[in-house]
Amino acid sequence: MSSKPPVKASTQPTAEYGEGSIRVLKGLEPVKQRPGMYTRTDNPLHIIQEVIDNAADEALAGFGKRIAVTLHTDGSISVEDDGRGIPFGLHPEEGVSVVEIVFTRLHAGGKFDKGSGGAYSFSGGLHGVGVSVTNALSTRLQVTVSRDKQVATLAFSGGDVIEPVTVRPAASGDRKNGTTVRAWPDAKYFESADLPKGELVHMLRSKAVLMPGVTITLTHEKSGEVQTWLYKGGLRDYLTQSLTVDPLIPLFEGEQYASGSETENFAEGEGAAWCVAFTEEGSPMRESYVNLIPTVAGGTHESGLKDGLFQAVKGFIEMHSLMPKGVKLMPDDVFSRASFVLSAKVLDPQFQGQTKERLNSRDALRLVSTYVKPSLELWLSQHVEYGKKLAELVIKQAQARQRAGQKVEKKKGSGVAVLPGKLTDCESRDLSLNEVFLVEGDSAGGSAKMGRDKETQAVLPLRGKVLNAWEVERDLLFKNNEIHDISVAIGVDPHGPNDEPDLSGLRYGKVCILSDADVDGSHIQVLLLTLFFRHFPKLIETGHIYIARPPLFRVDAPARGKKPAAKLYALDEGELTATLDKLRKEGCREGSWGISRFKGLGEMNAEQLWDTTLNPETRRLLPVAYGEPGFDATEDSFTKLMGKGEAASRRELMELHGNEVEIDV
Repeated sequence: MSSKPPVKASTQPTAEYGEGSIRVLKGLEPVKQRPGMYTRTDNPLHIIQEVIDNAADEALAGFGKRIAVTLHTDGSISVEDDGRGIPFGLHPEEGVSVVEIVFTRLHAGGKFDKGSGGAYSFSGGLHGVGVSVTNALSTRLQVTVSRDKQVATLAFSGGDVIEPVTVRPAASGDRKNGTTVRAWPDAKYFESADLPKGELVHMLRSKAVLMPGVTITLTHEKSGEVQTWLYKGGLRDYLTQSLTVDPLIPLFEGEQYASGSETENFAEGEGAAWCVAFTEEGSPMRESYVNLIPTVAGGTHESGLKDGLFQAVKGFIEMHSLMPKGVKLMPDDVFSRASFVLSAKVLDPQFQGQTKERLNSRDALRLVSTYVKPSLELWLSQHVEYGKKLAELVIKQAQARQRAGQKVEKKKGSGVAVLPGKLTDCESRDLSLNEVFLVEGDSAGGSAKMGRDKETQAVLPLRGKVLNAWEVERDLLFKNNEIHDISVAIGVDPHGPNDEPDLSGLRYGKVCILSDADVDGSHIQVLLLTLFFRHFPKLIETGHIYIARPPLFRVDAPARGKKPAAKLYALDEGELTATLDKLRKEGCREGSWGISRFKGLGEMNAEQLWDTTLNPETRRLLPVAYGEPGFDATEDSFTKLMGKGEAASRRELMELHGNEVEIDV
């Protein structure tokens, strides 16, 4: 025991920070400490979905025809499938039963093996994370596996084994193959312990639609009710049943997957199935999936559908000279009246966040667009009368959008200040589409001008570092040329948090800070955020300020297995490590890749900058908003960081949190 006397209360920080202060979270501890990083915590549906997704992956791989979900009277939920069954022999490297590893170790599972002959070529389960998260957040979890004429059982509590694996010979009443998982979700991790039945039913029904021939049942033990789904007609039947109004033209559907002989650089089996309906009124019904996982926030596969539909319809209109003079078509003019169900198959999907609500894989946009565009072009050429009806609807949408944009323009009057000469403006006047990028340096500004979408994206290059405006009087702001140009370009005057500024002159819906991915770039970001928070707070409040996240690294990956050579981008060191780990798992020899570190945005050519940072479908753009404590707490933080007389506060911050800083030398 320590013989140190007790420490008296003092105004100085007293916590000791030494080697013993570092705590390493082991096993499933990180999940219990921060469940929100791994799953949705509003209710337990998502952790049950992980088990259902694993059963669906077996069916997707061609090894299962039945998934049975049961809601038990004791609050537990069981999921049973007739797939291959999780192996329960000892793992060759770990020396522990494989089924135990799957449920107790993060990043362990069959989904990592993507090569030819891998257990799962296409899967949507959480790649070895999901079902262990289910285990960690359950008071009890039981697993029963049947395979190889044997039955294995084991049980866990809070992620720990409480009943080790036992194996017995299969009896006559046992099924041949399959896995049953029964989980009792731990209510303390969720805002509500109740499973939303409507969402569960919708998810199971959509899984059945996406897997024609697979029977899915939901049994309510309390009432004895059994719901069964088995679809033969697939996406067309599902979309037709879901529409609330009649479609303008017959449904457009298609399905195409890459074969080994194709040259589009897609892996064999990658592709999509889709069904699209165009309606004149009503709310569009839209659902998309990647490897059977529902992507409720969309993503790059939906962007590919949008691009394919737009290009095909635009080509049809141009071929038949249907476009009235002065009308310019935008992708949303086609997409805004489209209802669809889209099911994409992607070999190695990259999702945003652990809950997989949005697909981020860049190649998925090209994948879906490549198959949808020619298919719709062919369909329109075979059904010209329907094509003309669709063209009429789309042109009407474009005209309504342009009229709305012109109304805003008239309100501004003719007394607008002269725009700064270095601003490269966009052509559109539609506030909902327009974006301006505040770019660090002229060289990066040049790449941005060449790589941008001229219709909706404007570029304002900034020379050097913007003035720290935290303690600058509002009346003296315009002494600084850069701040003057920013204010005039965006069309809003400086104001305070309690003012009611005139935002009718705002020229862009998104004001995006675009700086290098290094320390200097971060400094410029902070200076611009200081300016907006202090002198343009209503722009933050109304959600108009964004931060663009360009990558710091480019990895030139060689061809591996089914995947061709590719350029991969990583946001930071952490993503670079993850990218290289992924390449190793895909069979790349150590060092066979090339790594480039971007010293600045100016090093990127226009195409790279568009692909990684400007393209709305593949970029990363963070909205700026006040932190959880609100405006006052954010103001205190800025005062500490940016105030001239706050050296002591900053020193204290550095002493407390200096160990958390990553130094970029």
